[in-house]
Amino acid sequence: MVTSSRSTSQTTSQYTPAFDQISPRQRQALVALLKPAGISINGPQPWDIQLNDPQALSRIVREGSLGLGESYMEGQWSCERLDILFERALRAGLDHRLQRLGWQQWLLQTLANPQSILRSRQVGLAHYDLGNRFFASMLDSRMTYTCGYWLRARNLEEAQLAKLDLICRKLGLQPGMRLLDIGCGWGSLMRYAAERYGVECVGLTISKEQAEYGSQLMGDLPVRFEFADYREYQPSRAQSFDRIASVGMFEHVGHKNYEAYFNTVSRCLKPDGLCLLHTIGKNRPAAGTDPWINRYIFPNGEIPALSQIMPAIDGRFVVEDLHNFGCDYDHTLMAWHENFEQHWPQLKSRYDERFYRMWRYYLLSCAGAFRARSLQLWQLVLSPHGVEQGYRRHN
Repeated sequence: MVTSSRSTSQTTSQYTPAFDQISPRQRQALVALLKPAGISINGPQPWDIQLNDPQALSRIVREGSLGLGESYMEGQWSCERLDILFERALRAGLDHRLQRLGWQQWLLQTLANPQSILRSRQVGLAHYDLGNRFFASMLDSRMTYTCGYWLRARNLEEAQLAKLDLICRKLGLQPGMRLLDIGCGWGSLMRYAAERYGVECVGLTISKEQAEYGSQLMGDLPVRFEFADYREYQPSRAQSFDRIASVGMFEHVGHKNYEAYFNTVSRCLKPDGLCLLHTIGKNRPAAGTDPWINRYIFPNGEIPALSQIMPAIDGRFVVEDLHNFGCDYDHTLMAWHENFEQHWPQLKSRYDERFYRMWRYYLLSCAGAFRARSLQLWQLVLSPHGVEQGYRRHN
């Protein structure tokens, strides 16, 4: 795991006896809350919370996850190893004590469709259009912004290549096939599939930055980007695809749109085709998403549970394979964090300190969540009618 010397110096230089400024009753309650996770306030362990402003505690109690993240962004508390802090907190179930879903977010999730076609493009503007230079500094050389496959990999570059090849082998790609990539990012899968497997590719994205930069990376390869929501894409029957992949995009679909999503897959896939769905997953269904993640990282996102996905698949596809390698996302996020820290001196002229703390919190809190097994990473292989003689997984 990666430890940032920068974050260590932050913790020590900003330390104040803020914990002593709150009432004995509050201190006692907080100590009791954190004790099952082995977390202390102003303790000596790298995962302990260093309290810089006593107001952080009331914000956390009042606002839950949102207050926890925002108070960290504003420097009201620090922690050297946020990844371990979140791993311990989640294993002890502290997230259920801190969860607060504001009435506005609850109303949106319940009565409206936060992932409508109009709203779906908000995440492109807010997150994926942060700048190609920024993401290039954090990701591997192919700009692959999804979980790597670390079974035999020794570093991020190898893990992402292994993931791309795993997808191609699971799909059984052959020269001359047509591949549709729903949520294609900067086109890393399409580029790899075209180069190594000789397929023609079309990618859908809601980020203009991704489409423009990705197109520049493709050269003369038979790869085309479409700036379109999946619900808007209407190929003719003659233009249907042998294979469909969707890697790290389903988290933006939302449970109200799962049927529309799989209808799109059915409409675009040939009767003897295969679809691979690669998505983060949670262990049980819950309304909405984490309030801090929703506000600062992925607007309108929603992590699915299997019990939410399967009803939309029923009657449309045969589930040929289900593969969980969620622990690999821990390794991927820690590698991204290492790159982020390494390149921050070159990035900070464009982004402020609050952005630095926000991004550090995002990467390390998510790493801790995958390490605690609160989040999963699933790959499902689907066929319209079932593969004759059965499907065999490729590892």
